[in-house]
Amino acid sequence: MSVGGPPGGFRSLHRALADPLRLRLLDALWLRSRSVKELARWVELPPDRLYYHLRQLERARLIEVVEYRKLPGGKVERVYGIATAEPPGDDATPEEMAHVLGQVLEATRADINRAFAARAAGATREVSIRRTGLCLSGEHLARLQAGIQALLDAASASPDLDGVWTRVLVAQVDLQDRAAPPVTDGETIDREEL
Repeated sequence: MSVGGPPGGFRSLHRALADPLRLRLLDALWLRSRSVKELARWVELPPDRLYYHLRQLERARLIEVVEYRKLPGGKVERVYGIATAEPPGDDATPEEMAHVLGQVLEATRADINRAFAARAAGATREVSIRRTGLCLSGEHLARLQAGIQALLDAASASPDLDGVWTRVLVAQVDLQDRAAPPVTDGETIDREEL
């Protein structure tokens, strides 16, 4: 990674994810496509405050206009949805991934702060944080990951639209280094990659 910031292909994504508001807009669009007015209600801001942020997300190819809705009086509103392009994948550098994940954590922290502020104002908001360390075998780790994914898939497949919108963030981080996997027949590994 260059000293001046992220490489060119990652620069617009970096800028797009550098603001917790834009992450909240992305969250809203993951649930379903929305107009600017609908997004404004979601983030509790006036619509005119969102246009700059939506342009940043469009430039980064994270969102796109998926529909034009006709309004009374002949006007048309844009409806935004998640673009087919995805954030950095396996080819991203550790620094790029750390930055993206840091922005996700920052947006989650903002959600937690808003929830506690709402509680202080008399609203009912549930916040649950569990942090623990576990020593897991590969099999147990795979079972844990599969169980969490099954719960998330079941909740996504049958959403209760009368329920409470809830942010779920699950993080799993290895806390110790392990040996590289053994090389199988016919496979070579460049030792500098390790």
